[in-house]
Amino acid sequence: MLLGPTYNDTMEPPATFVLVGIPGLQSSYLGLAIFLGALYTIALLGNTLIMTVVCMDSSLQEPMYCFLCVLAAVDMVMASSVVPKMVSLFCSGDSSIGFHACFTQMYVIHSATAVESGLLLAMAFDRYVAICKPLHYSRILTLKMVLGMCVASIIRAAIAMTPLSWMLTHLPFCGSTVVPHSYCEHMAVAKLACADPMPSSLYSLICSSILVGSDVAFIAASYVLILRAVFGLSSKNAQQKALSTCGSHVGVMALYYLPGMASIYVAWLGQGFVPLHTQVLLADLYLIIPPTLNPIIYGIRTKQIRERMWTLVFCCPLTTVA
Repeated sequence: MLLGPTYNDTMEPPATFVLVGIPGLQSSYLGLAIFLGALYTIALLGNTLIMTVVCMDSSLQEPMYCFLCVLAAVDMVMASSVVPKMVSLFCSGDSSIGFHACFTQMYVIHSATAVESGLLLAMAFDRYVAICKPLHYSRILTLKMVLGMCVASIIRAAIAMTPLSWMLTHLPFCGSTVVPHSYCEHMAVAKLACADPMPSSLYSLICSSILVGSDVAFIAASYVLILRAVFGLSSKNAQQKALSTCGSHVGVMALYYLPGMASIYVAWLGQGFVPLHTQVLLADLYLIIPPTLNPIIYGIRTKQIRERMWTLVFCCPLTTVA
């Protein structure tokens, strides 16, 4: 006797999914499209400027700036995977997205966020070596080491996200194809399946918690050692300079991890008491705010970047007080 419906592995997947956007905020779509379009433009310009400055200026081709350049590229990929479709949806009502395009978008989003977490860990390690072991910096942070850390972040993301993508694409979708979200967010799409989506949802939660949790733990440990070394310096000026070099990184980490974890756990635990439009809006802003603000934070707080960007944009040196 069958206890429930069976699904044939040869079941044809739907040709398209339909994105709702932000449920309950349809009257604000034009304003949201303008807002997101402006943020996306700033993100593209800022991150392109960061990459151009680092690549063109040989004095900036150090490990810290190489990591920053890769981070800028990942930010552009992450924002570009969602914002153009969102703006098209909010402006013209173009709500359909192909089956394979939907899961490709999902894979790119998850992979980019995992790579970014790995890069933030690498940047924390860079600051640890620079402040705690300055005499060994050039020996430890070689070009080979920097490339290896970047490649390891990409491989780790691919290994973690490929099983999730496989589980989701092999779920049977035989009912509604309306996604109550403005992009192909994992939980929103998985709930449309005719089979139990809990295995993929649990995998996503556990995997993201392990990746982010381990990265945050190592980052926190590195900053404990950094702060111990900094406050052990006799010169107040040296302390301020050392802390200043870490300020941008701490700001970017807070901008990435806090909204990211809030978005994940609100989607999991906020059902029933957090309005759906709040959940969707939080998830949307998490993917566009960090790529927009990261280059601004580094451009304002990092003297070398700020001076080179000013020179590149205005074709004249920036005069600053030392």
